[in-house]
Formats: sequence, structure tokens, C-alpha cells
Amino acid sequence: MHISPAAIALAGAVMLLSPGPAYAQSCEQLWYERNSIYKGAGYCFKTPRAISAFGNAGCVYASEAAVPLSPDQRAQIAEIAHMEQSYGCR
Repeated sequence: MHISPAAIALAGAVMLLSPGPAYAQSCEQLWYERNSIYKGAGYCFKTPRAISAFGNAGCVYASEAAVPLSPDQRAQIAEIAHMEQSYGCR
């Protein structure tokens, strides 16, 4: 079964907004959710970790700033990045 990056991002957004135990996520989960949004929008990853996790097939944008994200996606990324910072993720 193939799960699209958009479905992964949506599931992540639901988890972020859900109260209770699902809200407390690991740094790894947050990293994956944030980068899933970029992958779905065509970002070309640079780090070995991200390339290993997502690949670069079909990527179009070499710069994060150039990736065409909706305001909602940008807000999701900002919230995830804030959570990563508050958790002390690297």
C-alpha cells in the first residue's frame, strides 16, 4: 500500500492538533512530519538523513524558501519547528 506524502502530512497535522498522549511526540517524529511537508511540495533534500528517508525523486526546489507552501503548511512547519526547539531537538 502506498501512502502519499500529503496523507502523511495530514496525519501529522491531526496528531499535532490532537489533545492527549499523541501530542507528545519525539524529535524523530517531528523531524519526519516537518520534512514530509517539504517532500510533498517538491523540495530537494541535501542531508544524507533526509535523502535516505525521503529521496529526491521528483524534487524541483533546491531552496526551502522557493518551495511553494500554503500559509497553512508554513504555519504547520513553524509550529513543528517551535516544538522541536522546545524539546531540544537537534
